[in-house]
Amino acid sequence: MMRHLISAADLTRDDAVLILDTAEEMARVADRPIKKLPALRGRTVVNLFFEDSTRTRISFEAAEKRLSADVINFAAKGSSVSKGESLKDTAQTLEAMGVDAVVIRHGASGAPYRLATSGWIDATVINAGDGTHQHPTQALLDAFTMRRRLVGRDTGLGQDLEGKRVTVVGDILHSRVARSNVDLLHTLGAEVTLVAPPTLVPVGVEHWPCEVSYDLDRVLPKSDAVMMLRVQRERMNAAFFPTEREYSRRYGLDGDRMAKMPEHAIVMHPGPMVRGMEITAEVADSDRCTVVEQVANGVSIRMAVLYLLLGGNEPAVTHSRTEEK
Repeated sequence: MMRHLISAADLTRDDAVLILDTAEEMARVADRPIKKLPALRGRTVVNLFFEDSTRTRISFEAAEKRLSADVINFAAKGSSVSKGESLKDTAQTLEAMGVDAVVIRHGASGAPYRLATSGWIDATVINAGDGTHQHPTQALLDAFTMRRRLVGRDTGLGQDLEGKRVTVVGDILHSRVARSNVDLLHTLGAEVTLVAPPTLVPVGVEHWPCEVSYDLDRVLPKSDAVMMLRVQRERMNAAFFPTEREYSRRYGLDGDRMAKMPEHAIVMHPGPMVRGMEITAEVADSDRCTVVEQVANGVSIRMAVLYLLLGGNEPAVTHSRTEEK
């Protein structure tokens, strides 16, 4: 494994499968009465969040604590950053405290890469989302969810997603989740199709390792997984479609559209969902929707990433005789 996790594109197939297999081991810890491992005891991890977050921040914190790390939560609001402190000064403050890893979410694309390569800090850097660029652990947890559902928990060990067809629908232009998933799913052998209004398709998408379609109904019958994305109004500075109703009519997933999908196909969403716009309550609450699973799997994936980047070469989980009985 590399020292940092900045982009899903940096992972090889073997790297990605190792993380997914390690996450499968970590998921077993959640079934124990005491959900703790001593793997990172004595290590200090800082969650450095310059953007608002609920799922990702809590997921990383849960993962860190389950691995017995010492956790420091840093939010930009109410800190010296709100007074004008630079990323460099913040990083050097953390370096002086002797932290071992920094989990960073930042509104500027490239901030985690800058932190990892600048020499400001001698700690492992994990990207928890930067601007519209990358969100690698989200892509990993999505791939983990797909492998569990479409291949199987036990039969999936050591396997990738070769031949699986994944459709990503919605605001591709502003989505770091879409970019990360395209990179990782391609590495794992899946066939990815992006579906969005022409105004929400990025310039240069023809160079991405995926297909592009503007007709959701045509793509659904041959999809193994359909990932719906939220329209990110906070990143928009113009009108990208006429009305919410028009967007929902052409690119929203409802019960009728879900019925066109193969019986084994799953519906995914990175959250937070805007019910009634990109996804209806009927679909969001159906057995085929994996949103809650994705949250649970996110803790396992982040435990795996932290363990592999900060841990040792010993097995992540040791099974005692009493556990095997």
